Amino acid sequence: MTTSDTTRKQTRRPTKAATKKPSTARTAAAKPSVRKQVALPVSKPIPRPIADHGAIGNLSTTALVATDGTIDFLCWPCFDSPGIFSALLDPEKGGAFELAPDLPEARRIQMYLPDTNVLLTRWLGKDASVEIVDMMPMPQSDGACPTRIVRQVRATRGEARILLRCAPRFDYGRAPMSVTLKDDCAIFSSKGHPSLRLSGPVKFTRDQRDVTAALILRHGETADFVLEENDVPMLSSHELHELARYTIRYWQDWVSRSTYKGHWRDAVTRSALVLKLLTSIRHGSMVAAATYGLPEAEGGERNWDYRAIWIRDASFTVYALMRLGYHTEASAFYRWLSERAAKSGKRGALRVMYALDGSLPKKETVLEHFDGYGGAVPVRIGNDAIDQIQLDIYGELLDSIYLSNKYGEAISHEDWAGVCRVVDHVCRDWNKPDAGIWEIRSKPRHHLHSRLMCWVAVDRAIRLASKRSLAAPFTTWIKVRNAIHDDIWRNFWNEDVGHFVQSKGSTELDAALLLMPLVRFVSATDPKWLATLDAIGEQLCDDGLVYRYKTEDGLEGEEGAFAACSFWYVECLARAGRVDEARLIFEKVLHYANHLHLYSEEFDTHGRLVGNFPQAFTHLALISAAYYLDRQLSGQRKGEWQA
Repeated sequence: MTTSDTTRKQTRRPTKAATKKPSTARTAAAKPSVRKQVALPVSKPIPRPIADHGAIGNLSTTALVATDGTIDFLCWPCFDSPGIFSALLDPEKGGAFELAPDLPEARRIQMYLPDTNVLLTRWLGKDASVEIVDMMPMPQSDGACPTRIVRQVRATRGEARILLRCAPRFDYGRAPMSVTLKDDCAIFSSKGHPSLRLSGPVKFTRDQRDVTAALILRHGETADFVLEENDVPMLSSHELHELARYTIRYWQDWVSRSTYKGHWRDAVTRSALVLKLLTSIRHGSMVAAATYGLPEAEGGERNWDYRAIWIRDASFTVYALMRLGYHTEASAFYRWLSERAAKSGKRGALRVMYALDGSLPKKETVLEHFDGYGGAVPVRIGNDAIDQIQLDIYGELLDSIYLSNKYGEAISHEDWAGVCRVVDHVCRDWNKPDAGIWEIRSKPRHHLHSRLMCWVAVDRAIRLASKRSLAAPFTTWIKVRNAIHDDIWRNFWNEDVGHFVQSKGSTELDAALLLMPLVRFVSATDPKWLATLDAIGEQLCDDGLVYRYKTEDGLEGEEGAFAACSFWYVECLARAGRVDEARLIFEKVLHYANHLHLYSEEFDTHGRLVGNFPQAFTHLALISAAYYLDRQLSGQRKGEWQA
């Protein structure tokens, strides 16, 4: 369905099946010709690359839709709920929702409807063409809209046979389930989980725990399939199409609020849509990624659960949203962050990550029964990094609070009291070793990036207190800020190798050092910083792809290049005045995205997407790099110390 499809009248050839009175409230806009029900062959596991997916969602959860029409990842009903479709991690045991025409040699094209998160997948065959529109309807103004998946199939040319197989697996495939068939719908049930209902204009057939169907669509005919919880009212065809029109309009209206008009607007807009897609409408928080268990390297063990909110992402999120004009979303996330500071306890300590509602995420466990993406095990849910000490998070939190107060609403008295406790905690612990931004699982170290962000935490608190005339122990804070500054220059600049180093006493580099000029600790043209930038380009960069580090981190195997670091590198080059070089590398990295301009966490040696997908951190870094580089190319060259 395109935007114009929602307003024009569907035409069809009348058939006996098309004129039969429907047995449910929903009818198709052009009733398909159900000639006969054809049993589907037993499907075989088909490896689907991470890149061969689009993402749809409703600000409560996100589903991945492959280019072959299969939904092979979905947690229901929320981002951090147990998965019901996890075939991306295990084709045999994970569960999937397959829907596609029987056109083996057709060309497949996948795209988003313009300025939306509504996905269109097309099959162009010799004698027939078919398209499927996939969406998760958005909540309307009253906030009422249960989680549901709507799949609208339409024959755009000729005649095609459509095949369907729906195979949910409750609780990551661990829970027993039953299937009940009724008129025009199938009910999937599992004790302790919400029952799901699949409805559509066909007769479903049960195949053990799966449901199958087949139907014939002629030119202009459509069929609507809806997966939703069984206790919600079934919508009529008219109501369903009105909801689809509303969803398309919702996304397009949201995009129209963007103030960004510069270079690479399509990439920036898609990145903004990804960030919105990963945002909880209920809490205002943003998950790091939609998925869990996708490996950072082929066959490796670095398979983490990213369906939580990392404090690490905070300042990048607030900055990106504000720069694009999305102040409502930035303010909502700021309030969520401020509440973490307000509830930090007497000593002001924070956790590395939180659940959507601000509670603690679940402990890390392994899904032993899953074979893993490409055989990469263990498949983990939950994340034990929650118990790590990562001192950098305080800087990211305070930077986001500072930015929000600088460009948005003023901080409350209670929230400022929480900030003071957090900063006092930093003043006590800044010189301790930690796990660092990359959450190493080896012995804690004195990381430069952690020191840097402790400096940011104290510096932004001083700036905020001065800007808002807030009560603060200025003498103590300024003394600590200066001590951290001196410590970094004394202990993390290595004269022998001629650049800043990852940790105290080491000679190794770390791409997190790219944040030094971005947080304004050092001038982007300082000779010692430029020497470090050149060293990162020589030792950690491969054709624009930047690796985080090349040191031992307590885990087996290797990992890919980290996508966000590639965009940080671009921004550092631009700030150093090397604009042509920055632009070329930026263009290269843009072409490493998938066909929908989505990014995962990392790239393998071939530049293919690996890691959890889509990844907010990557898209945040893309927006920041695009914004600054566009400003340079447009001649808007402000002073180095301006935001």
